[in-house]
Amino acid sequence: MNEKNSWINKLIGIFLGNQDKKFHEITIEREVVEEIIQIARQSHPLEFMAMLEGKVSAGTLRINGLVFVPGDTSNHGAVMKLFMMPMTTGTVGSVHSHPIPSATPSSEDLHFFAKNGLFHLIIADPYIEESIVGYDTFGDVINYKID
Repeated sequence: MNEKNSWINKLIGIFLGNQDKKFHEITIEREVVEEIIQIARQSHPLEFMAMLEGKVSAGTLRINGLVFVPGDTSNHGAVMKLFMMPMTTGTVGSVHSHPIPSATPSSEDLHFFAKNGLFHLIIADPYIEESIVGYDTFGDVINYKID
C-alpha cells in the first residue's frame, strides 16, 4: 500500500476522522467475497452497492461483512440513501459492481470514495474474484488479501 505522508493528506484524514485508523494490510473474509460475487451476478445488468463492514486492529483492516442500505440501481449506476444507514454499523468503505468489464472508478465513484470510508471495492463483469479491484479513499489501487 502506498502511504500518503504529505501534510494535505494528513489534514484530510483528520477532517474525515480517519487519522486513528492506520493500517498496513487489508484482509477480506472469503465468505464476504463469495457473497459479493453472487450478488453482482444476480444483479446483472444492474449495478449493486453495499457498505463494507469491518474494523482496524493491530495494523490490519479486516472486512467481515456487508451492510445493505436502501437505494436505487440501474445499469448506469447505483445510489445509496446513506442517511438511512444504522449508526451502530462499523462501516469502513463500500463495494459496488460495474456491469462492464472495467473496474475503473468513475468521477462519481471517486467522489463517493473520498467521503465514505477507508477502502472500496469495484467488481466488474464477469464477476469473478480476479475482477475485484480495491481502492483507497483517494481512488488509488490498493492491494488486499482474501482469507
